[in-house]
Amino acid sequence: MASDSPSPAGSKATNNLGGSTFGKLKAIGDAVILRHTLFSLPFALAAILLESGGQPPLLKLVFIVLAAASGRNLANALNRLIDRDIDARNPRTAGRHLPSGRLASRDLVLFSLAMGAILVGSALALGWLCLALLPVAGIAIFGYSYTKRWTWLSHWWLGATCAIAPMGSLIAISGKVFELRFFVLSGAVALWVAGFDIIYALQDIENDRREDLQSFPARFGPGLARAMAVACHLATIALLACLGFFWPLGAAWWAGIALAAFLLAAEHLVARGGTERHIRIAAYGINEVIPLVLLAAVAFDLFVL
Repeated sequence: MASDSPSPAGSKATNNLGGSTFGKLKAIGDAVILRHTLFSLPFALAAILLESGGQPPLLKLVFIVLAAASGRNLANALNRLIDRDIDARNPRTAGRHLPSGRLASRDLVLFSLAMGAILVGSALALGWLCLALLPVAGIAIFGYSYTKRWTWLSHWWLGATCAIAPMGSLIAISGKVFELRFFVLSGAVALWVAGFDIIYALQDIENDRREDLQSFPARFGPGLARAMAVACHLATIALLACLGFFWPLGAAWWAGIALAAFLLAAEHLVARGGTERHIRIAAYGINEVIPLVLLAAVAFDLFVL
């Protein structure tokens, strides 16, 4: 990430800002990469539109968005806190905000507490079912950073954690849990995230082996890792195609899937470049676009066609 390896001048500028509230908030936003809310939030919005037929209750919409955004930011803040010592020993991540001293741990602890309070409050507002299921989300969010210490399945744990956003949205709108269509959409999101997280982990193979971190690329090597990432994304497209059997999706949805498939193919081609810049574009840049494409396809089918 561009914010992971700042120049000395950039660090000095950030430190100068740190004395102000705005500067501190900006640094926290950079540390947790707020723009990556684009990974899960569009899928949550698409789930809301699909399950409500394009007419979601306004208050539920607001609280679902708050829950999805706060849960995602809580997860990333906890990841930065839990991994700060590992990040400090990795040349690629040593420039992150905690290892470099641009933020103190207490800053992200307070941010995490604030995000946690918003998440709990939103779940409470959404009803007893969402509140009852909140501990499951808590285990997923808090547990992710530890999974890579003992299993190469951590990429799929991360995917399942991100899939909580659309799953929670569907539960909040419908008041139901065990509906096949919920798992099809959430499964697509989980496999999509796992695939690009495997790609992202390609750049840290040597460091992960040195730190005894159990990423899929570190365990099985880059060749099999690339193949697994492709398999995850092929399964993602297959599950997205199945959604047309559960909700009234038409031509726009199929066009969206086609564009998403093209972007995923481009992602794997770009990642073959192997440099940090190539991996960043493949795993982050392209995947910030895909959810927006699919959300637009859902909206177009529901409101235009």
